[in-house]
Amino acid sequence: MTSEATLSESGPTGAPLRVVQWATGNIGTRSLMHVINHPRLELVGLYVYDEAKAGKDAGELAGLDVATGVAATRDVAEILALGADCVLYMPRYFDGDEVARILASGANIVTTRGEFHRPASIEPGLRAQIEKACAEGGTSVHSTGSSPGFISEAVPLVLSSLQRRLDRIVINEYADMSKRDSPGLLFDVMGYGKPIGPFDAVRAEYLAGAFGPSLSLLADALGMPIDEFVSGGELAAAADDIEIAAGLLPKGSIAAQRVSVVGMRGGKPFLEFHANWYCTKDLEPAWDDLLDSGWRITVEGDSPMDIALTFTVPLEKMAETSPNFTANRAVNAVAALVAAAPGIRTTLDLPFIIGTDLV
Repeated sequence: MTSEATLSESGPTGAPLRVVQWATGNIGTRSLMHVINHPRLELVGLYVYDEAKAGKDAGELAGLDVATGVAATRDVAEILALGADCVLYMPRYFDGDEVARILASGANIVTTRGEFHRPASIEPGLRAQIEKACAEGGTSVHSTGSSPGFISEAVPLVLSSLQRRLDRIVINEYADMSKRDSPGLLFDVMGYGKPIGPFDAVRAEYLAGAFGPSLSLLADALGMPIDEFVSGGELAAAADDIEIAAGLLPKGSIAAQRVSVVGMRGGKPFLEFHANWYCTKDLEPAWDDLLDSGWRITVEGDSPMDIALTFTVPLEKMAETSPNFTANRAVNAVAALVAAAPGIRTTLDLPFIIGTDLV
């Protein structure tokens, strides 16, 4: 239901906005915790996919020593009957029919999934289905997060306000994985410790699908549309045997990877995103440009800038802290999205997202 909510994150009567948390993975669990603790949001429902979580109190699933009285459920109809103002939709896999059903029921959606960063980039059939559901329910949907989202839209848009000639924006993301004690993720999924070989083009294509719409939205806002995207990547090997938290990286095995998505304009790179993930800086060949975990944005224009945003968190605590970077922006976007006109709403449609009622 679209209400005349203000950016103070309350409904038309001053009551807290009624929120459902949908899914409790790493990001969803952090989002759930913040909704429970937020003075202007009221948790009214919790949807889970794991049967073992069904029936448990939301406070327990959020890792809080508090009983909320809201029990997790796997019953979609039960969730839709709640009449929530907003659903924080954070499943591992996207289901367009599921999203359309939520929107048609009268609940808005803020999601950390990337399907809705730019309407023009959405597959036409899915876009028509979602827009129809929004019209039926009088609701809106918005994709956000830290990357893509904050670093590929919100920050560059602010920096562009200082330019009258813009030649290029380069965004580098850095993630030091050396203290991440997740062997399955690093060795099995990401391929660290395996022999150096050709770069997996599928990984580059995936990142292009994730960041292409967001970077295109930025280009649209600047009035400088992208002609095409070029994606690719490169690998670097451990210069010596090295022990990381997840296990041993033998000398010569994969120890770093860089995935790039480059938006071309007039035959030249214009908007670039590079994901630099590494387990050591002692590499062959040497990558001398690696920074600590965080982001670096380089702006080339008549007001050039080079800005580093470093995560000042010990590497040992990054796994427990990093979900905040994605979940917090979604929680902070609820009021603006509820107050928005029905439809697929982008960063360009909403006011600046700010944190309110901070502790």
